[in-house]
Amino acid sequence: MDTTPDDGPDRIAVVGLACRVPGAQDADGLWDNLLAGRESIVRLSVTGDEPDGYVPAAAPLEGPGDFDAEFFGMTPREAELTDPQHRLFLEHCWTALEHAGCDPARYDGRIGVWGGCGVNTYLALNVLPHYRRSNLLREYPAALLHGNDKDYLATRTAYRLGLTGPAMSVQTACSTSLVAVAQACQSLLDFQCDMALAGGAALKLPEDWGYVHEDGGILSPDGHCRPFDADARGTVFGSGVGVIALKRLEDALADGDTVHAVILGAAVNNDGARRVGYTAPSVDGQAEVIAEAYRVAGVGPETVGYVEAHGTGTPVGDPIELAALDEVFRAAGAPRGSVLVGSVKSNLGHLNAASGVIGLIKAVLAVRHGQVPPTVHYRTPNPRAASDSPFAVNADARPWPRRDGPRRAGVSSFGVGGTNVHVVLEEPPARDRADDRRVREYQVLPVSARTPEALEQARRQLVTALHGTTASDLPDIAHTLQRGRRAFGHRTAVVCHDPQDAAAALGTAPARPVTEGAGVAFLFPGQGSQYSGMAVDLLRTEPAYAEEIGRCARILHPEIGQDLRDLLTWAADGAGPDPLTATELAQPALFAVEYSLARSLVTFGVRPAGMLGHSLGEWVAACLAGVFDLPDALRLVAARGRMMSRMAPGGMLAVQLGEDEALALERPGLVLAAVNSPRQCVLSGTHEAVAAAAGELDACGVQTRILQTSHAFHSPALDPMLEPFAELVAQVPRREPAIPFVSGLTGTWITGAQATDPGYWAEQARRPVRCADGLRTLSGAGNPLLLEVGPGRAMSRFAAQVAGPGTVTAHTVRGARQNGSNGRILLSAVARLWEHGVDVDWAAFAACEERRTVPLPTYPFQRRTHWARPFEEPPLLGGDDQAASPTPAAASATAPAVAPAPGDAHLDGVTARMSRLWSELLGVTDIAPCDDFLALGGDSLLATQLATRIHRIFCVRVPLDDLLDDPSLERMAKLVTALGGEAGRSSTDHTEGR
Repeated sequence: MDTTPDDGPDRIAVVGLACRVPGAQDADGLWDNLLAGRESIVRLSVTGDEPDGYVPAAAPLEGPGDFDAEFFGMTPREAELTDPQHRLFLEHCWTALEHAGCDPARYDGRIGVWGGCGVNTYLALNVLPHYRRSNLLREYPAALLHGNDKDYLATRTAYRLGLTGPAMSVQTACSTSLVAVAQACQSLLDFQCDMALAGGAALKLPEDWGYVHEDGGILSPDGHCRPFDADARGTVFGSGVGVIALKRLEDALADGDTVHAVILGAAVNNDGARRVGYTAPSVDGQAEVIAEAYRVAGVGPETVGYVEAHGTGTPVGDPIELAALDEVFRAAGAPRGSVLVGSVKSNLGHLNAASGVIGLIKAVLAVRHGQVPPTVHYRTPNPRAASDSPFAVNADARPWPRRDGPRRAGVSSFGVGGTNVHVVLEEPPARDRADDRRVREYQVLPVSARTPEALEQARRQLVTALHGTTASDLPDIAHTLQRGRRAFGHRTAVVCHDPQDAAAALGTAPARPVTEGAGVAFLFPGQGSQYSGMAVDLLRTEPAYAEEIGRCARILHPEIGQDLRDLLTWAADGAGPDPLTATELAQPALFAVEYSLARSLVTFGVRPAGMLGHSLGEWVAACLAGVFDLPDALRLVAARGRMMSRMAPGGMLAVQLGEDEALALERPGLVLAAVNSPRQCVLSGTHEAVAAAAGELDACGVQTRILQTSHAFHSPALDPMLEPFAELVAQVPRREPAIPFVSGLTGTWITGAQATDPGYWAEQARRPVRCADGLRTLSGAGNPLLLEVGPGRAMSRFAAQVAGPGTVTAHTVRGARQNGSNGRILLSAVARLWEHGVDVDWAAFAACEERRTVPLPTYPFQRRTHWARPFEEPPLLGGDDQAASPTPAAASATAPAVAPAPGDAHLDGVTARMSRLWSELLGVTDIAPCDDFLALGGDSLLATQLATRIHRIFCVRVPLDDLLDDPSLERMAKLVTALGGEAGRSSTDHTEGR
């Protein structure tokens, strides 16, 4: 048989793991316990009233009723009425997806789910005893059936997570979860889905109860499970959940996923009648399914180094299982004692419907880590096992070296009723870790959660996970956070160079709530912000930017007589003045940089809802808005620069004055050129007039600054060029803007007539720039996030002065007097926008890099207890509307009081009763009159129940549409009152006699 790894189309990759078992909250905790040989079966206290044969042992889960209902869109009431096995399975399906680096909302393919669970004792012990018959009839079809029947385990999971592949509930008793894995693998091979979740959940209730041992039964007499040992006398049943995420191997490798193990093949069969009884195992059936699994896998059993057995520790079952394994492995030539065998049940007990997938997770970790954990309690071989068996029980943790090929393991699970399954897996293929792969120098690490508390916990988890990682790991960590995590409403993001930098930044990064509905406005600075070397490092690190610059350079070469890229990469070395001080070169160069930056941002998914450009910057806005085609815009900007350079020289002066004060300084040779903020204007004119004004203002203590310009822009000095330039504009096609932008000439939104008028673009160079007015216009349009797209932060400062300190701004490139990496600055802008709610296209953002998915801490669920208290009295079977219903864990025993607004006492009484009714249906307290039924977690199904109960309690019929037209408590109460609702019925009617 072939012993080399195979990434062919019939191989399945395990790409995600999630579990929660006695003594461990996740797969890492399970692995630590397994290697240490820890037993998680616990001893219980006794009272002395226990029956004969009582064994005070259990394998419980910590907090089985704890659940983050809000995360999954469930009300506390719905969560409480839902089988905890459903809740555990749902939660771990989400965790397995995150462990695989998959956000189902953004996954380009269909995800299926296969799973099963154990007997729903919670419904029988905790929920149903609270119901009388009439209430049960009302609740069962909706609240009870869907959340408790095994049939709905997979479909409700698919609904809650938005999965569109097959959703199949599997029920084969003890072999349920491993059969689910086998069925999921087959569906992937049949291309019914592109990713699959498979597993199971089991909850033994009451968890603090032991059990009664009977001679000849399957339960252990001493509370320990001893698979394959001479003293094996039975098992201990426990609670647990496990889910794995699967993909076709070729897809997983192509997607850069972490592959934990490869499933080579699986087989499922049934013993039929070839056994002494329905619950008895069969050597023939088990041997056949094992042999079939290796035929499907295309590898020989003799290449397997370890088998994770069903191994229940019963005196009959273990020898039968070993006999079946012996038959298959002997026939393949496996030498005596060459294959290790073990069972996770020695650590955890028998986890029923979850046992198979937990055994598989153990085997996955073993082949991945190259270690075989011990089988706890093994001392002496079972005397009924063959002395020449190819199998040796592994009693101590040991390394698992590779021999003639990859590490391979088999996993068996056999269900009561005879459904057998065997899975063959091997270690993952080697992952190429080339040091020369394309990655950015800096990385964005985004973290989000539904609540501030969860965000803080997620931040701490990530900081811990960063310890021990290296700089070469950081791109993969960033990639996983960007594309493998859902973006929630509370966010933080950091830009970092290495893990130490990341950990430090995460410790101080502010948490931000998403700004709902806010768009992004691009701000484009004008001439004066340019400098040689601006954004030069982005030519190396940002291919999208470099491509756009190259495109602009090819168009501009005939216009400026040289390659634009030579201008941008020029460095002062004593060989002459900075070429970008010349207007004829500065304007096309600045336009190209700003346009290319904007196009790069659009590629990243950052699309402007509006724009504002300062003088030359308005040309960038117009081009992006589609008024001009890029070649025409570049030629016109180059012509604009040439014409301006031929005008009479002049100067410009920035002054810390308001507009009226600046206008008062106008005189022959000096005019107002720009109003940038409430206390910042620019004067333009002859050198003499500018110098004189500067001297006067300095003497009065007014701050001034002479700008580094060669001409008096936006002044009468440009009048000779206006008509010729308008004629040039008239020669090119012009269109109305497809993206709104603000006119620098008027400070208001530009009209289609203005944008297409050649005369406008001539006047735009001559008249004052109404920047402050434009910023007010932008800020008044939904308070957008303001992004400065170009060198420096001048426009951002103006925006903060105009719109106030709460304005969210960011910039993309450092200014001439700033230090730092432009790559870091650009990525920081992207991170800041994402923090505030911009939907960054992380796939496009990372298109220039080679990155992979890695396991990281998963979502920190904010669990709360949702648990119907066990009913200690005999069940309530009789009665009609005076029957009790379960008390939500989140609600008090007496209905909460509501504080309605002052008014009619009749209306107040109806409001109070409606509040209590909401509390019963939703499981929430402290309901205010303005609260919204749907916002609190209600849906159309609960609204139907609400309408029914309103009719029964208040004796009025309210159409469902009217009820949901304005679903506030106050409005519903008024509606019921207006329809003649009787507020004088017994005060217990609304709770139906609880």
